[in-house]
Amino acid sequence: MSISVRPIADGDFFTWLDLYAGYGSFYETEITDIKALTVWSWLVDPNHELNGAVAVDDSDGGKLVGLAHYREFARPLSSSRGLYVDDLFVDPDARGKGAGAALLDHVKQVATDRGLSVVRWITASDNETAMSLYDQKARRTDWVTYELDPA
Repeated sequence: MSISVRPIADGDFFTWLDLYAGYGSFYETEITDIKALTVWSWLVDPNHELNGAVAVDDSDGGKLVGLAHYREFARPLSSSRGLYVDDLFVDPDARGKGAGAALLDHVKQVATDRGLSVVRWITASDNETAMSLYDQKARRTDWVTYELDPA
């Protein structure tokens, strides 16, 4: 498998949708048509904060095998900006073949090119397969994540 990574393009919608639905399924979250179309509209809008990239298997006719969604965020204590990876998913048939690492390398390069200070993401505590890659590519932090539902 020969992997390259590129920004999401207009013609990627249906293959991206399959990957995004796989991501939702992994986290037991239904990706409805409305959710998918909303996220896609963000990804293809050059004025929206969300960006996307896809991992491409060049040895299989350019088949999309992974996705990453990311956006910049402010870091007030360091007076800098970082890059947050919201979603990272690789098709189960392509795992362990370099697509996840290539997507992380891509977002790291985006952060470097933009002069950002950090790339950050979270994952489920039981996502051991992904964490084995993440532990090779980055350092685990001591921070604990909380959520507060408004309303």
